[in-house]
Amino acid sequence: MERPIVSDYGANYGTINPVYGLPAPAMAAAPATSIHGPSAPPANMFDTVPGYEGTIAGGGGGYLPPPPPSVPMPEQAPSSPNWHIPSISEDQARDSFAMYVSSKCCYSSDPVKEGVITSMESFNTYRYRLETFMESRSTEWSQKPYTGQPVDAGVQPAPGPWQIAAQPPAFFQEHKQTIKVPYTSSVKNCHVCLGMGRNPCTTCAGAGNKVCWVCNGSGYRQSDDRCMHCNGRGRENCSSCSGSGTRQCDTCHGKRQLLVFINLIVKWSTEKDEFIAQDSSGLRVENLGKVSGKELFKDAQYMVYPVRGFPDVSVGQASERLVRDHQVKYAQTSLILQQRQTIELIPITKVNYMWKGKPYVYYVYGNEFKVNADDYPATCCCSVM
Repeated sequence: MERPIVSDYGANYGTINPVYGLPAPAMAAAPATSIHGPSAPPANMFDTVPGYEGTIAGGGGGYLPPPPPSVPMPEQAPSSPNWHIPSISEDQARDSFAMYVSSKCCYSSDPVKEGVITSMESFNTYRYRLETFMESRSTEWSQKPYTGQPVDAGVQPAPGPWQIAAQPPAFFQEHKQTIKVPYTSSVKNCHVCLGMGRNPCTTCAGAGNKVCWVCNGSGYRQSDDRCMHCNGRGRENCSSCSGSGTRQCDTCHGKRQLLVFINLIVKWSTEKDEFIAQDSSGLRVENLGKVSGKELFKDAQYMVYPVRGFPDVSVGQASERLVRDHQVKYAQTSLILQQRQTIELIPITKVNYMWKGKPYVYYVYGNEFKVNADDYPATCCCSVM
């Protein structure tokens, strides 16, 4: 006899997860066809299973509230790191400028060689990202043709939706698993064919024949010659049902009965939110999408704390808001397994320089030290012959 499946993770599952990644007990994934569309059975077709009262055919009943976490949050946040904001040197700025100009066929290198840097200003932009990795569970009644499979409904109480073990993926990896809930399987007459195994043919409306397409039902061709296609009958056998007027039921595959049971759908997903601090350098924002940043801070744990003591106050405020929003919003319908927050620096340096007595500006930004110089003073018009 099949034994009930319970969680191996115990009270810590979904909080600290000390055995995260260990194999779960063997579970048979249910390859059953979900009930949907016009063949959905009536609600009274299904038995009442304690703990699954809200389960409906085809899903759509919403996610099931998870059990409360068993490990409380610590009362004090970890100490703030020593924030160190890097900056580029004048030599790096000049080298990046020279590489940028050399890539332009119509740019003279004179401003690079003769220009004098008068000042350099850092306008670093910060990208804060919060990710919440969570597990959600929902149930649905499912069905497949009955071919003698074991029937276990009522043998013993079915385990609760959050008592059934599932094998989770690594943190922050999307995954979905469908598990047949033990002790919910029963046999019912097919609701589509009413237990007959066959349904009226939809092509000929059950008649077994249809109007001849050659003579349009007259039995004759344009002349008085008898139609050879239908032998003068005016009708021809239906090719869909071979003239029988019925076709095998698509729902029970002619077996007359269905095995109905509850499927548990376990979904692991990651919700992300980002905040980009306001930039006042004058560099167009669209340029920042072309470069990568430098990771200044990374924190991953069951529940993260808002960032404290960061030089840009707006980043700390965004962290506090997003951490609170995630914990309130997602804990209602999902089990939070891990959170991760990062702060990424996109370095922007505004370089002011003089050339031939006039001031000009260029920007060096991103890990790649890309350059933007919209007002480059030594360009010419090139033409290709």
